[in-house]
Amino acid sequence: MAFSKSFPRASKTSPYAQWEEISLTAEEEKAAEKECKEENLRQMKECIEDAKLIMKEKGLKDYQTDLIHMAISLFEKRASHSIYWKESKAKEKFDEKFKD
Repeated sequence: MAFSKSFPRASKTSPYAQWEEISLTAEEEKAAEKECKEENLRQMKECIEDAKLIMKEKGLKDYQTDLIHMAISLFEKRASHSIYWKESKAKEKFDEKFKD
C-alpha cells in the first residue's frame, strides 16, 4: 500500500481549506526510505563520536556499553523516522502540484 498524506489548500470559493491527498509512488517511497536509512547511519556514527567527546570531556570512563547507551540516547533525540522522510516527499509533491 502506497504512502499518502493529506494537506490543506486554500480555497478561492470557501473560507475553509480543501484537503488534498498526495500519494507517493513505490519508487518515491523506496527512495525516501533509502535516504532515511543513509541519514540514520550517518547520524548514529556522529552520535557515537559525540558520546566519546562527552565522556572524555566529563572525565567518564569509556566503557563500551556506556558509550553505546549514550550514543543511542543522542540518536533517539536526533534521528528522523522513515515517516518524516515520506511526509517531506509528499509535501514536495503537494507544493509542486499546487503552486500559486
